[in-house]
Amino acid sequence: MANSPRLAARALLVRDDRLLLVNAYPNHHLGLWCAPGGGVERGQSVPDNLIREVHEETGLAITVGPLALINEFHDPDSGFHQVDLFFRCTLVSGELDDTWRDVAHVVSQRGWFTRDDMDAMTVKPSSLAQVAFTHVDTPFYDPLEIILK
Repeated sequence: MANSPRLAARALLVRDDRLLLVNAYPNHHLGLWCAPGGGVERGQSVPDNLIREVHEETGLAITVGPLALINEFHDPDSGFHQVDLFFRCTLVSGELDDTWRDVAHVVSQRGWFTRDDMDAMTVKPSSLAQVAFTHVDTPFYDPLEIILK
């Protein structure tokens, strides 16, 4: 079990042609942005995990829709391997608030970004903007890549 990939769920939440993004590392290390979400805990469904993680990181309440993207990344040095499942989500309630504090103390920055904004940002996975702003019925697979650290 220790060598199994870590499973995570992430939200593709688009409002007014803007995608919700959060910082990927504590203290916004590398300036890297990603979709909100996180590790799946045992005994809880993937959608329920995603609802919890998005609320913890942003204070927003969501509903979880269809799977849109599968992404993998790994660290060849440590053996770490993660599989992220990205779901199209809908905002139920809440607004971003700069005073919100992530219980895990990772997310400190969050915002809504256009596709053009994302072109000037470091965002992972590389296919995130394409998938978020293009609606197709079949989930996209973004091949395994080396983690940025």
